[in-house]
Amino acid sequence: MKKGLRLIVGTALWCMGPALMAQTTLRTDTIPEVVVTGTGTQHLLKNAPVQTEVITQKMLQQYGGRSLEDILSGLTASFAFNEDDMGSQMQMNGLGNSYILILIDGKRIHGDNGGQNDLGLIDPARIERIEIVKGAASALYGSDAIAGVINIITRKPTQGWLVENETRGGSYGDLRQHNTVGLTFGRVQSLTNVHYRRTNGWQNTATEDPTQIGGRVITDSKNKTVNENHLYQLSQRLTWQPTEGMEVFADGMWYHKRIYRPNGKYAVADVHGYDLSYDDAAASAGWSWTTRKKYLLTADLAWNRHGYYYDYTSQRGWLVETDDPAHPNIYFDGDRALQADQRRTMLQLKGIFPLAEQHRLSVGYDFRHDWLRAPLRIDSDRARDWTQAVYAQEEWTPWKVLNVTAGLRLDHNGQFGLHLTPKASAMLSLGDLRLRASWAQGFKSPTPKEQHYRYVRDMGGVRLFLGNTDLKPQTSNYLSMNAEYRTSRLSVSVTGYYNKVDQMINLVTIPTREAPGELILRYDPAFVRQYKNLEDAYTAGVDLSVRWTAGKGIVVGGGYSYLKARGSVYDEETEQLRRLTIDGTAHHKGNLFATWNHAFRGEKREERGERIGLGLYGRASSTRHYENYGNGKAYHLWRLTGSYDITPVRGRWKGTTHFRVEAGVDNLLNYVDRTPHLRHLGTTTPGTTVFAALIVRFNKGTRVNKQSNYSTIKQQNNETD
Repeated sequence: MKKGLRLIVGTALWCMGPALMAQTTLRTDTIPEVVVTGTGTQHLLKNAPVQTEVITQKMLQQYGGRSLEDILSGLTASFAFNEDDMGSQMQMNGLGNSYILILIDGKRIHGDNGGQNDLGLIDPARIERIEIVKGAASALYGSDAIAGVINIITRKPTQGWLVENETRGGSYGDLRQHNTVGLTFGRVQSLTNVHYRRTNGWQNTATEDPTQIGGRVITDSKNKTVNENHLYQLSQRLTWQPTEGMEVFADGMWYHKRIYRPNGKYAVADVHGYDLSYDDAAASAGWSWTTRKKYLLTADLAWNRHGYYYDYTSQRGWLVETDDPAHPNIYFDGDRALQADQRRTMLQLKGIFPLAEQHRLSVGYDFRHDWLRAPLRIDSDRARDWTQAVYAQEEWTPWKVLNVTAGLRLDHNGQFGLHLTPKASAMLSLGDLRLRASWAQGFKSPTPKEQHYRYVRDMGGVRLFLGNTDLKPQTSNYLSMNAEYRTSRLSVSVTGYYNKVDQMINLVTIPTREAPGELILRYDPAFVRQYKNLEDAYTAGVDLSVRWTAGKGIVVGGGYSYLKARGSVYDEETEQLRRLTIDGTAHHKGNLFATWNHAFRGEKREERGERIGLGLYGRASSTRHYENYGNGKAYHLWRLTGSYDITPVRGRWKGTTHFRVEAGVDNLLNYVDRTPHLRHLGTTTPGTTVFAALIVRFNKGTRVNKQSNYSTIKQQNNETD
């Protein structure tokens, strides 16, 4: 592993050396990247007051990722994933899912499964680009943004019509189908997307961990590393422009995913079994208006529903302990049991006002209502929570070389009252060098699940997981310093950060005697874990990224992330603070890439737009640390991709047909983590895999919009960069 890390650092320095010695810069005709996430307003990437990392459309196409998890872990060093049936278990700079706000076109993703997000809700084929802002962003975005924000920006045709199909297949029955139809009728646009994905899953080992299943030795388990799963998604968006500068939209989404779990000699359930199903739905409507004075006004109303079920497949009945008369105690093959029905309603109002040449004011109001029904997983049938907030942000540019941004948010939570969250950042521009400093506080109230959770799991010994109604809200203080040197040929960015989280909520193993007596008598658990506020916790680290355009279509670069994450909790038995590992953290992570793109010469080939591309990618992680169930092993993985594009001469319909072929080999060195089941893995890769994809796109008079969402389309009119 140390050799792998030395290779990452050495290659990064090798990439930087020639570029730093170059006396001239290569001017390209590429369009400057525009970002919106850091401040909620548009800025050129190099002039963004808050340091922002962008995964562009070109990077996405070259990499050819099968999922969002694949894309983020392969193209940036700050992320770690540990996927299982319950979700993605994502981490960014040491903090997990519940601290990372994921947006799709500026709106929250909804789909919590046992504390993890189901990122299958995001179709990779629809992504235009990804903007990543690290550190507390609660003053602008509210709860769930203590670690940072990921904004998934989707492609949207704004005129003409479009028909697109992408078919991708790979090892282990991996199949993805993406279809899009975009139509324009005067001032009305329609966009329909259909997404299907499946995999047969794979098994890296047939051995179970005997320490977790009562000492039994099992070496022929049917338990898979990744189970077979199928998902279906349908989404529809309608937009109407009644007049110049105004837009009205409505959209909806339906989603179903089923995970097929094996039966038989299976550590979790030898005599009964069940599959997992997720049924989601969403609907929203909104309005935006850019006035003649360049004021931008927006309004959004959204509703989301996430349903989580057990679909039983056992031929024998399974006794389930429940006090809910609406649910049976015994389930048979074909029965379905609700595990969680989560619903969220959100209202967002926002205004952006350029008050003078040096000032830009953003103000807004947010309301959010969460509703949870989980009769088999919480201590009551239903739980609710609501939060409303007002916020304001001022962007001040007193001189061309200096930008100061400050914001303040006042949250009012139904259980925990009022809380004020400030933020401040400054950027100094010195030619091609940008120096940034940011400070922000974060605020996150306990979720209904963290307060009311009650779940029993039998795995060779009963394990009891409990919520805690005495939890306190979490707060954070985040400080970062960034230096970024950017030209058309070279970009180098170094960021140091410190994020202190007070009252961090985490699952902690507690003495069995501390659990409610009636639960001890009923279940006789081997151990008990409960959500607790840690006494203190912090993450600190350094992120480095380098990108160099070497010329002749060659681009090389990479990233490195060093992380230190510590936490402690008061131990009542010893009456002392006990140091804890923040689960899933690794001290070192890194990635490398080298790509080559070539446009064929010759009149006919240039007319057809023939291009080829090759990419080599590597990523590595040191040991991932966990309090229970063992650590995840260190690893390094390598990936090779290729692509070919051609756009034949227009036909009689005067439209444009574009063909793209992609292929690749992942995990070139065939590394497989064969750690026994029920212990943590460094990576779930099954070894060397291959994939190929065909994309066919026909459009007529269509321009693909590269703005982040319907509201930020209008914000370019307010751009002062």
